[in-house]
Amino acid sequence: MPASPERHHPPAGKTGPTGPAGPVSDWICRYLQKQKEALDSIPQDAVARLVDRFRAALAEDRQIFVFGNGGSAANASHFITDLGKGASDKIGKRFRCLSLNDNVSWMTALGNDYAYEDVFVRQLENYARPGDLVMVMSVSGNSPNVVKAVDWSKRHGVHTIALIGGKRGRLAELADDPVVIESHHYGRVEDAHMAICHMLCYAFMEVPEIAKG
Repeated sequence: MPASPERHHPPAGKTGPTGPAGPVSDWICRYLQKQKEALDSIPQDAVARLVDRFRAALAEDRQIFVFGNGGSAANASHFITDLGKGASDKIGKRFRCLSLNDNVSWMTALGNDYAYEDVFVRQLENYARPGDLVMVMSVSGNSPNVVKAVDWSKRHGVHTIALIGGKRGRLAELADDPVVIESHHYGRVEDAHMAICHMLCYAFMEVPEIAKG
């Protein structure tokens, strides 16, 4: 049986330019540090107020509408799944919650027949009533369809929450409860927004007595 060719391995801890000792490792380290800074910028008092808003919406049987674009749309869908199933299962009472970016047929009909900036506000015209709750996510704070929906909500007695990034934008001025992540990086802000969403759900899942007020 022929001898196996000799294999040369790099020294322990060094696997070349894209390994642990290379520039990719340095970038990962910097990225994680910046992500920690974004997470550290989450205002804890603001999150506590949001928990109380959701508790009140649950107690008063209000509807909760959540939406955004792109990665924020995915976060909205994820959040509503956790709130509508996980948190509701734990406390034994159901959150009446809906992600407005999940009905593709309706959204494309609205976008095609009216305008893309109407895809959320036109749904709210069907669903929302005074006293209901809207929560939006937008890194820029300036997404036209989100801004238009929040403006309509304010004028119709719907309480508004906006999770936004360091650019703040129009939503910082419009929303009743703006929550700012101090970063302009889309990925890091979206991750911090999802952390807030998870806290809103797990507050009810891990401390279910807060649902009783």
